[in-house]
Amino acid sequence: MKPVVPFILTFSALACSNALADVNYAIDLTSPEHHLAKVEVTFPETTADTLVVNLPVWRTGKYQVLPLGDAVRRFVATDEKGQTLPWSRTASGEWTVKLSEPSAVTVNYQLYANKLGQRVNHIDASHAFLDASGTFVYSPEFRQEPINVALKVPNSWKSYSGMPSGSSEHTFKADNYDILVDSPIETGISQHRSFTADGREYELVVWGEGNYDIEQMVTDLTKLSGQAEVIWDDYPFERYVYMVHATSGARGATEHLNSTIIQRPRFSYRERDDYLGFIKTASHEFIHTWNVKAYRPEGLVPYNYQDEEITELLWIAEGSTSYFQSQLLLRAGVMTPKEFFADLAKRIAQNLKTPGREVQSIASASANQWASSGGDYAVNHSTNIYSEGYLTSLALDFSLITDTKLKGSYRDVHRKLYNEHKLPAGFTVADVKAILEDVSGTSYEDWWQQYVNSPVSLDFDGMLAKAGLELTYGKNAKTEAFTGVTLKSDSLVLSHVLRDGPAWNAGIVLADEIVAINGLKVTAEGFAARINDFKPGDSITVTLFSNDKLKDVELKLGEKQTGKLAIKGVNKPSRAQKAFLKAWLGIDWPFDKNGQFKAAE
Repeated sequence: MKPVVPFILTFSALACSNALADVNYAIDLTSPEHHLAKVEVTFPETTADTLVVNLPVWRTGKYQVLPLGDAVRRFVATDEKGQTLPWSRTASGEWTVKLSEPSAVTVNYQLYANKLGQRVNHIDASHAFLDASGTFVYSPEFRQEPINVALKVPNSWKSYSGMPSGSSEHTFKADNYDILVDSPIETGISQHRSFTADGREYELVVWGEGNYDIEQMVTDLTKLSGQAEVIWDDYPFERYVYMVHATSGARGATEHLNSTIIQRPRFSYRERDDYLGFIKTASHEFIHTWNVKAYRPEGLVPYNYQDEEITELLWIAEGSTSYFQSQLLLRAGVMTPKEFFADLAKRIAQNLKTPGREVQSIASASANQWASSGGDYAVNHSTNIYSEGYLTSLALDFSLITDTKLKGSYRDVHRKLYNEHKLPAGFTVADVKAILEDVSGTSYEDWWQQYVNSPVSLDFDGMLAKAGLELTYGKNAKTEAFTGVTLKSDSLVLSHVLRDGPAWNAGIVLADEIVAINGLKVTAEGFAARINDFKPGDSITVTLFSNDKLKDVELKLGEKQTGKLAIKGVNKPSRAQKAFLKAWLGIDWPFDKNGQFKAAE
């Protein structure tokens, strides 16, 4: 432990003097090459005989228990006289320090920060991304005390956060730990831009090289950031920071109190589809600033960083956010109607290929999120709070627009959730039902039972017809043979077997390996073409290895549509259909007389 002592004596000087009740954090990032940092935390005087110190076991925005405490080594606790205090590890994210007399307590530890893709922390020679959930321990006793954070960084680095800056460079302050844990820090070598939208200040910080156009990003983020009034009456922030990682191997995003972190492969910005992926993600996280960070389900209030938090309303927190993300971009002119409806059609097509929607309700999926898994089982037996949550929100929006004769919508529900159920309160199922009745003038008990509490297959044709829309596979669409299996990449091993599909009904199971069809060898590259040699309804003999045993299976082929599912306008739409589309999306009829998108689009 001798190497730790100089750090205790000298590094504490990084934190400026503050009121005795403050919790002071300091982190040394001056040797970042091996993802390591030194962290020091000084807690105010406690009169108890123990001080519990925690590191969260999950981070906000990811409803999954994570082994964050494993990143901590060389844990040392001292009293205000510099004397070492005994401690014990009492849980995966908990240390209990023993005191013999009242004292302030200083904790030092080494932090290994290499969880870039988890958006928990990452330190290397070019930057450090610090989410407090995986970086800074806290004590429940002092969770509500003011916080000061000081960073010691290489000379060329710049530091950014949604938190206000402290009295010197590379320092920040927060009213309490809950704000700190929801305000990540990006420090290092990056590009930075500032802009304004609707009277609010915004920043864009981009770490990493790539094929992005930062000026285009600023232009579109400015347009997006001005669209909040479409749903809400005001803002829960004065300043907002978009943090972007252009990197390799990491992708995803996480919402925070007045900032977001977005990760994309460094060369996934130039092509239009790639760029749409980025800007839709930015819109999703921006919406979360209201939906989740300003109001959220009661089961998530307050955050319990050491335990799971269960709610049946995660589909509203996540799925409804996904539902609104493209609408804001459409209204802002960042996304065209053609792009918007292509995105919706893709979501509908995926839903139709997910038999799990017939097994699990969206309420059950929300409550089960902490235990959810992906893969074949999820496709066949689960509902996704993001994708199916989006479509449940769509169905709810169409129902509200219909019931209110175009005068109300799902946007009104979220406006009321924000106005009437801001934190520190949380909203319940009963609260949502009450708002639905208030907006629509009718009870939504039966609707909730049918669409939320029960597995459901939505009537997309009937819904879209209200807005003068129809689903199509195109003029040249035809049916072709269908097996109901998906192969692993460059392999004949099965990664998915669709429940109640042809292969499933024939007894073919996950991880079986196909070797021949009708006695002739088949390759992974040629599998799809070989199936196309047959017609729907034909029976074929599939030779495969199942549990290392070779066997033949008779498979009767099903059928599927060729082409990509798309959405077009109906011929001769009625005024009522055009008005419905306008009430839903806020745009005029975007189709020509043949139901195709107008040339300008």
